[in-house]
Amino acid sequence: MTQDERWLTRYNEVKEFIEREHRNPSKYRQEEHDMLNWLKANRKKMNADGLKPERVEKFKELLALTEVYRRKNQYE
Repeated sequence: MTQDERWLTRYNEVKEFIEREHRNPSKYRQEEHDMLNWLKANRKKMNADGLKPERVEKFKELLALTEVYRRKNQYE
């Protein structure tokens, strides 16, 4: 399996999780921790211009999806 295939597999896994659960991966649940770390690492790479150009567009779509289910402050 190539690096691009692994990246795409993880991308699909995270996207399906968010669409199925209607929330973002939690840092408090052990089974979701890998997905959260993958999101954070790729966000950091993108901000440092280290993410491959063909991945940037797909990752921006995923970030837009995470914003839809962003945690809300109960006092707002």
